[in-house]
Amino acid sequence: MLRIIVALFLFAGVSVASWAQDITYRKDIRPLWEQKCSACHGAGSPYLCEFDADKKKFESQFKGPRMDTYADMVFFIGWPDTGAIQRRLDDGKSAGGKPGNMYQYLGATDEERQKNLKLFKEWVGKDAWKFNRWEARGKVPAITKEDMDKIKVKY
Repeated sequence: MLRIIVALFLFAGVSVASWAQDITYRKDIRPLWEQKCSACHGAGSPYLCEFDADKKKFESQFKGPRMDTYADMVFFIGWPDTGAIQRRLDDGKSAGGKPGNMYQYLGATDEERQKNLKLFKEWVGKDAWKFNRWEARGKVPAITKEDMDKIKVKY
């Protein structure tokens, strides 16, 4: 009986430890976003349609598309602007050597940028860090349902 109780406690400890390591929007991504991204992508920024309508104006004001909520951020990962976060934050190691235009803002050093990129990748999901868009563009095919199913983005 003692062995069963010990085994249950060990199993519970492992389960709690793995649960505690889940990357979530609230615990991990939101604080990072507030520190690194909110100045340009916060509540005072335009939604994507408005941004696209006058890109030069907003870029001159150091404003990018708004993504100050979980729902807004998922918009740039899953749909409708599929893969936008992945393309812009990537370090270029998996996309022909050219980092995304927002990679530089993930940290002051390459070590910090890599750490924060890893956090975003883990949040998006194992094998879900894809650059595909919703619809095919050029040589890049549209994202597949199988790849969409890999996106986790826990709240």
